[in-house]
Amino acid sequence: MAKGAGHRSAITGRFISKTAAARHPRTSVSVQTGKSQTVGTHHRSAITGKYIDAAAAARHPKTSVIENG
Repeated sequence: MAKGAGHRSAITGRFISKTAAARHPRTSVSVQTGKSQTVGTHHRSAITGKYIDAAAAARHPKTSVIENG
């Protein structure tokens, strides 16, 4: 995996390979690793890639990712 970029499973939260991300596009997200410019906790949908509120993330735990800033 290249430094600074990767793919993460929305279900397990673990980093996955590019091939695994291609096999499961609805439950994986591309992430940038390294120092974050934002502060706080953010929730993002693995399906749309958009940021969602905590209530939506709680309703859809297998297709949302928690990002800590």
